[in-house]
Amino acid sequence: MIAVSELDQVIREAARTGFLPCATAFSIAQRLGVSPSTVRAAADDLGVRISACQLGLFGYDAFGERRGAHKLPLVPEDLRSTLAAAVVDGHLPCAAAWCLADERGLPRLLFGSIAETLDVRISECGLGCF
Repeated sequence: MIAVSELDQVIREAARTGFLPCATAFSIAQRLGVSPSTVRAAADDLGVRISACQLGLFGYDAFGERRGAHKLPLVPEDLRSTLAAAVVDGHLPCAAAWCLADERGLPRLLFGSIAETLDVRISECGLGCF
């Protein structure tokens, strides 16, 4: 089990500007053997904000936009049906979106844009941000 102060120290070092990218938060969780939501909770306690959601849903303010995901002019039919099959109770769980993107060899940010284009809401953030 990791000491809270060690986790806090790792987060502070990774988030020198007050922001902790999503991918870095997951990396810290894996490296220290804690859950991603534990990293997010510790970041919250330190006043550090999670940024750069890997699906592009939040944390892109430094680039002049809140979201990195944007509506696309076209989504191929095979991707439409793949996404539709993974929807649960009208939402696509974050973990399912990651798996679909990884299985297809697509960047997660692009898959977030596909969901945005199809008006599918992502739910159950792996970090617990939403």
